[in-house]
Amino acid sequence: MKHTRIVITGLGLTAPNGNSLAEFRANLLAGVAGIERMDIRYVGEQLAGVCHYDPLKYQRKKELRVGTRAGSIAIYCAQEAVVDSGVDFAAADKDRVGIYIGCTEHGNVETENEIYAISKFNYDTKYWSHYHNPRTVANNPAGEASLNLGVTGPAYTIGAACAAGNLGLIHAAQMLRLGEVDFAICGGVSESIHTFGIFAGFKSQNALASHADPHKASRPFDSARNGIVVSEGGALFTLERLEDAQARGAKIYGEIAGYHVNSDASDYVLPNPTRQAQCVRKAIAHAALTPADIHIVNTHATSTPLGDIQECEALRTVFGEGCPDTYFNNTKSYIGHCMGAAGALELAGNLPAFDDRIVHPTINVDALDPACALPNLVLNSPRQVVRVDTILNNSFGMLGINSALIVKRFTA
Repeated sequence: MKHTRIVITGLGLTAPNGNSLAEFRANLLAGVAGIERMDIRYVGEQLAGVCHYDPLKYQRKKELRVGTRAGSIAIYCAQEAVVDSGVDFAAADKDRVGIYIGCTEHGNVETENEIYAISKFNYDTKYWSHYHNPRTVANNPAGEASLNLGVTGPAYTIGAACAAGNLGLIHAAQMLRLGEVDFAICGGVSESIHTFGIFAGFKSQNALASHADPHKASRPFDSARNGIVVSEGGALFTLERLEDAQARGAKIYGEIAGYHVNSDASDYVLPNPTRQAQCVRKAIAHAALTPADIHIVNTHATSTPLGDIQECEALRTVFGEGCPDTYFNNTKSYIGHCMGAAGALELAGNLPAFDDRIVHPTINVDALDPACALPNLVLNSPRQVVRVDTILNNSFGMLGINSALIVKRFTA
């Protein structure tokens, strides 16, 4: 059967350090982070990555009151992606549009807020919001986007912990190849900073980052790294079959080349480098490439002491010797861990390298941990390279889910 080529034709995002690809990329190259202090109910002041997009650009105030933060992020990113794609969306058959959004968790924010609200009325449930159920169902972010855009095709979320952003794109590519839809809006979103539970949970694990300067708190690979910065964000892409994109003269950011998803089946939280390495190898094989053909590897590294080491161990086993043109970087050093949006944002930040051939660095590395040493690890300053034809994006998550997604430069 003929292999159906899938391409990226649009992109919309909001990150703690930018609300468009141009702004996001400029800040990645300039070393501008987006972490700030935030007061979290019951937990106190914490460091967080906060997005500052304009929610009223595509929603009314009433819709914001009724809906959710994750839904609002999804709407903003989806609308921006559709506009960026240049498609005549008003004329599109909305039955043939699919929305596939990766999400780490959903509903905690609304549940916590509603319990807090009724606590002011002696927990009398007559004050419980009648919007609770649509706010907290797992398909909410994609559902809110479908309502806003008038999409009548499939719209649902994919729960894949911190691998969810990659899974959104992978699933969309599969649905396009199956002929289930003709146009897909996909990626990942997260509203994590608005729930105290995630901060309390990581705090109980001694896994929350601390630093006198918020912008330096997220520091993957640094010897002094001490934990995760919890962040919100979103990045959604439009995917199309190549022939459809070319028929309408769409610009093309890149082509989905390969991917793989597997599971550790070994621990709730601790990563398994053997299974991570297997995931990366199988993604490369699926793309009909070799490790030496990969030019940028965006690492998942979250700035936890053990997690960063385990990933680097996995990457050394895959790329080791004979990959002189493979460069490694990390985006969480700028924006913290955007959970379900992490992989999608990290891919987005690297896509412009197909044009400018610049590898954005990992910032905040004052002293590289020897256990995190990788050949061609780009630190603190951008690296101009000879060619960027392939980008591999690593995203791993709790309960042992691993994903690797490869995008390549589009050539006719």
